[in-house]
Amino acid sequence: METFLGILIPFLGTALGSACVFFMKKSLGDLVQRSLAGFAAGVMVAASIWSLLIPAIEQSEGMGKLSFLPAFIGFWVGVLFLLMLDHLIPHLHVGSDQAEGPESRLGRTTMMVLAVTLHNIPEGMAVGVMYAGFLAGNTQITAASALVLSLGIAIQNFPEGAIISMPLRAEGESKGKAFFGGVLSGVVEPVGAVLTILTAQLVIPALPYLLSFAAGAMLYVVVEELIPEMSQGKHSNLGTIFFAVGFSVMMTLDVALG
Repeated sequence: METFLGILIPFLGTALGSACVFFMKKSLGDLVQRSLAGFAAGVMVAASIWSLLIPAIEQSEGMGKLSFLPAFIGFWVGVLFLLMLDHLIPHLHVGSDQAEGPESRLGRTTMMVLAVTLHNIPEGMAVGVMYAGFLAGNTQITAASALVLSLGIAIQNFPEGAIISMPLRAEGESKGKAFFGGVLSGVVEPVGAVLTILTAQLVIPALPYLLSFAAGAMLYVVVEELIPEMSQGKHSNLGTIFFAVGFSVMMTLDVALG
């Protein structure tokens, strides 16, 4: 039950954020979107380091000087995996007029949802691999550390839910459809978490690789999507400040509570 609730927490963060469409009349301003993107980027970078890469290296200590190798390999596989998805799936980032990926006849709103869904895949995997380590009795991963990662991702998913539902509303969708689009983008997180848990339980020695895989995928999203989004236009330093806030929040949660 504890694991089930843990993997649902990030999804609930997305759903609650998407519900902002029912209470906010106007679309999110550029400064707000930039701040939220910076905050989300900071949380994801801190989570990648303290929750994923460091535990991956610690679990490979038996390899001596090569203890970095599983983390190195998993990290790069994660980066290349997201790069592949970026090229295979048509998507449209919020605030952009040019779609990415292969040519498609999909509507703008559908491609906007796909863009956030791509973003959420590594987050679901990250939560799944942490709970897989806890269920496997791994001494470096406790129930508290897994819960902290879930809470951290849920915190940054709240503004992300608003970032997708509000622009969908601005595109002309009804409030219900805009909310559903935001929620739909987050469904991939619990699904990805469950699939990762099942995979990790079948191949327990692969845990360090899976942890660093999720880290690489998350950092790809940060550099490819969130940093450009938080840095564009005037007052780009606001995004940087919120990046530092998000990083500090996640670092504090992980070190103090994990």
